[in-house]
Amino acid sequence: MAQDTTSGTAYRWSTLGAADVEAWSDLVNHLATVDGTEEFLSAEDLAEELQAPGHDPEQDTWAAWDGDTMVGYASVSAPRTPDRDGQSRGYIGGGVRLEHRGRGLGSALLDRAEPRAEHLALERHPDLTGYLSADGGLEGSSARVLLADRGYAVARYYNYLTRGLDDLPAVGEVAGVELDDPTDADLEDTRLAHNAAFADHWGSGPVDAERWRDMWTSRSSRPAVSTLARGRGGPLDGQVLAYVLLGQWVDREAYVSILGTIPSARGRGIATVALARSMRLVAESGDYDLIGLDVDSESLTGATRLYERLGFGLKLQTAAMRRPLPPV
Repeated sequence: MAQDTTSGTAYRWSTLGAADVEAWSDLVNHLATVDGTEEFLSAEDLAEELQAPGHDPEQDTWAAWDGDTMVGYASVSAPRTPDRDGQSRGYIGGGVRLEHRGRGLGSALLDRAEPRAEHLALERHPDLTGYLSADGGLEGSSARVLLADRGYAVARYYNYLTRGLDDLPAVGEVAGVELDDPTDADLEDTRLAHNAAFADHWGSGPVDAERWRDMWTSRSSRPAVSTLARGRGGPLDGQVLAYVLLGQWVDREAYVSILGTIPSARGRGIATVALARSMRLVAESGDYDLIGLDVDSESLTGATRLYERLGFGLKLQTAAMRRPLPPV
């Protein structure tokens, strides 16, 4: 039990299951508001998260309850592939309701989550060095302070950029490139393009077919406003050169879930015209008021400059924090 040092009462602990998604969503959206991250998720989105490939809610999730109110949670995962630097990874997510902070509940959640995340990372890649990663939120957040006390340090900053749907750029053309909507027939070609595009991206690793299909078919996916760029003619004929895949988690807001260009096609402006096309589709649909995305503040591919040229502006910045795992 996690003891409430103020009132002397104890929290009830459980794992997260299908019956808990409404309470879980209420907590997640409370955290998005009070911590200013705007990472809102519906109960339906979280129900899908419980069924993600390689995720075992009975072992990989924890929830703390005060009566019928979920006041804290944690969840862990570990990709089946190492990152670009050949390291294993364990990811930890979670949070504590504002009025229950300062009582040791965050530490109690990490005491449960960290050993499991370490175990998963070691189980996936027993011969590799690795790290645990967690979201440090905005500057000055309580999460960042807690994680720093437990040996985590800021490893990267991510910028959340948004723009309205007025004064949109024209959709240009690139010779030898055709833009189109993605269909299920494009699933594997796009996965291969993504793995090539993100091979040099910090913290990323190859995405296996099962995880990619899970993302592609999720309820948040919005293929009608997404864009694929394929080569037409020449040695890259028919190949996916770039992709802009959009999703939606918040009413009236479109989100660029992932965007990439394969290395051999960079420098031609393909991602620019693909994103401009998707922005037009978003506006023409009438279903959205703005479009947003997250970008690595130190991206080596010039992604931030691309987005700024297309009218995106910084709304907030969060931190990814890491703690090295003990040597193998």
